[in-house]
Amino acid sequence: MTDVTRRSRKGARGPAIVARLLDEYDGGVVELHWSTPFQLLVATILSAQSTDRKVNEITPTLFAKYPGPSDYLAVDEEELQDDIRQSGFFRQKAKSIRGMCRALLAEHDGRVPLRMDDLVRLPGVARKTANVVLGAVAPEAHVADPDAGIAVDTHVKRLSRRLGLTRHTDAVRIERDLMAVLPREQWPSASLVIILHGRRVCEARRPRCTECVVEDLCPASLAAGCADRAGRAAGLGASRPPRLIRAGAAARRRRRS
Repeated sequence: MTDVTRRSRKGARGPAIVARLLDEYDGGVVELHWSTPFQLLVATILSAQSTDRKVNEITPTLFAKYPGPSDYLAVDEEELQDDIRQSGFFRQKAKSIRGMCRALLAEHDGRVPLRMDDLVRLPGVARKTANVVLGAVAPEAHVADPDAGIAVDTHVKRLSRRLGLTRHTDAVRIERDLMAVLPREQWPSASLVIILHGRRVCEARRPRCTECVVEDLCPASLAAGCADRAGRAAGLGASRPPRLIRAGAAARRRRRS
C-alpha cells in the first residue's frame, strides 16, 4: 500500500489526517461544559460569536436557574437576556433559546430529539449546532442518520482549507466536501478534533508546524517550505495550500495592472 503524503489525493489524506487527530486528542471532546443533551443544546446556541471559555463562565449559574425548557419560558425575555448578556448577541440568543424550549415542549415532550431532521427544525438550531449535539450525545445515531453531517465552525473552515480538503469558504460547501472525503464513522468526531487542533497547534497566523502531528500531510505546512509565501500574505496565506497562494497573488497582480 502506498504511503499517504501531502501530495496524495484528498480521499487518502483526509481520513489519515482525522485518524491521527483522533489519536492525538483522545477521540475529541466538546469543550463546552454540559451534563445533559438539553444543556449542550443551550450552550451551543450561546457559543455562536462567543468563546467556549466565556460560555462556560455563564452556564453554571444559568443551568442552576433554568433546569429545563419550561424554566426558560417562566421568566420575562428581558431577564433571560440579562443572564446571558456576556455571551454577546444576547437578544437574539434569548429569543432562539425560548423558541427552542417552546418547540421542545410542544413537539418532543421537553426532550431533545436525536434525529438531525428534528433538531434543525428547532428555532435557533442550524446544521452546525445539530451536528455538534448529535455527534457528542449519540455518535452511533449520528453515523446512522442519513441527514447528519459534519459541524463546520470557523476553525473547521480554516483548517479544512489549510489542509487542502476544500477550496470553498462557504460552510455548506465545506461540509459537503468533508463528507465526500471522510468515512461516515469519522463524521461525529472529525470537527471536534479539528477544532482542538486549530486552537492548540494550527493557529491562524502562527501555526506551529514543527509540533503538528499531520505536518507531513499538510500541503500548506510552513515546515514544508512555504513560510516565505505565507509571510508575504501577512499570515493569511498559511490557511491555503501553496497553489491557492500563488493564484491569489496572480489575481492581485491583475487588479493592479
